[in-house]
Amino acid sequence: MVKPLSKDDRKSALSQLDGWQDADGRDAWVKTFTFSDFNEAFGFMTRVAIYADKQDHHPEWFNVYNRVEVTLTTHDAGGVSERDIKMAQFMEKIAAK
Repeated sequence: MVKPLSKDDRKSALSQLDGWQDADGRDAWVKTFTFSDFNEAFGFMTRVAIYADKQDHHPEWFNVYNRVEVTLTTHDAGGVSERDIKMAQFMEKIAAK
């Protein structure tokens, strides 16, 4: 079973991720990605969806035109876990391209 990160591990990991923040009222991280247009935003979501399926770890997200709002948490763990760190790092990597 996946375990949530300790407070210290969570704080350390979050400090190394660009633009991610604690979600209000829940054990999760949030970030809004902004792209040049809908096609770029949808391409980002497609690449993340393929990765997420392989990892069996799926983000919560919302898309309007060029904006993708993401929430990461590990439901099985009841909060942020190592899975969320890996997902956030992957998102950062592909969004930078």
